Amino acid sequence: MTFEFENVLVTGAAGFIGFHLAKRLLNDGCRVTGVDNMNPYYDVRLKEARLGKLSSAANFAFHKIDLAHRPAMEKLFQQTAFDVVVHLAAQAGVRFSLANPHAYVEANLVAFMNILECCRHSNIKHLVFASSSSVYGANTKMPFSVHHNVDHPVSLYAATKKANELMAHTYSHLYRLPCTGLRFFTVYGPWGRPDMALFIFTRAILENRPIQVFNHGRMQRDFTYIDDITEGVVRVMGRLPDPNPAWHGDDPDPGTSTAPYKLYNIGNNQPVALMRFIEVLENALGRKAQKEFLDLQPGDVVATYADVDDLIKDAGFKPQTPIEKGIAQFVAWYKSFYGYA
Repeated sequence: MTFEFENVLVTGAAGFIGFHLAKRLLNDGCRVTGVDNMNPYYDVRLKEARLGKLSSAANFAFHKIDLAHRPAMEKLFQQTAFDVVVHLAAQAGVRFSLANPHAYVEANLVAFMNILECCRHSNIKHLVFASSSSVYGANTKMPFSVHHNVDHPVSLYAATKKANELMAHTYSHLYRLPCTGLRFFTVYGPWGRPDMALFIFTRAILENRPIQVFNHGRMQRDFTYIDDITEGVVRVMGRLPDPNPAWHGDDPDPGTSTAPYKLYNIGNNQPVALMRFIEVLENALGRKAQKEFLDLQPGDVVATYADVDDLIKDAGFKPQTPIEKGIAQFVAWYKSFYGYA
């Protein structure tokens, strides 16, 4: 079932995906309320610059709120009637979770509990929330499908994202809250996160420093360009998840439910070898990288590969931006933003 939406709450609006989604929705004529706690996990100046691009729009409002602070969240939902909530805010990063586990409990579990309760009591028409390809964890059957069991995460970050899916399903089952979870696969592009490989590699190469290539380069990722992510999110936002009449507890399908609940992968459906990714970046920058080959890091997975058949069937969309185009767009933005000639 499709429906029109006008007033959208985007959490994590100063973040990479949140910024791009808010910009897209504003261009489409929506009223957008952005929320972010502006935490210093990475350079806050980049977050402020993203917000600066959004703040000129008359139909954009921003609130600096910690989503784990329940009174502030309840007040926000009392003040504004939202049609759709797109929950993108989270403590990101697999490696950061190894040293800072408590940050993930507050930002990814307590905050999501507050989102669910606010949506429940505010009669939100649709909650769309960010999950992650990391939930596939120790799975090796490719491509990764939302219909596969994902009970073996290999990082706390992944475990919190799986927990979000379970929490959302519970609220969908108990209160008939329409919930759609989106498992994003290695998102990259202009205004990206400084802790991601493309950002780290670009900075190091331009500064003539070596890049660290983990698992000795034997990695594959389903790199997904940011515009494909936002297109997928927007299409899903306007489509309420229908209960699956064929769902049965004797053989439970993890990706659907008897409740209004659905999961989708949003990935490029074309995994790329890490060494090829580096080669394309070298070509875009016009210089070679100094490579330091290292072992696989704890919490990392060797490969990701998204099955997007459900996204194609239900939303009529398949991400397909090639890395040659996407990396060139990122490099052009990076050089402009950081003042490289």
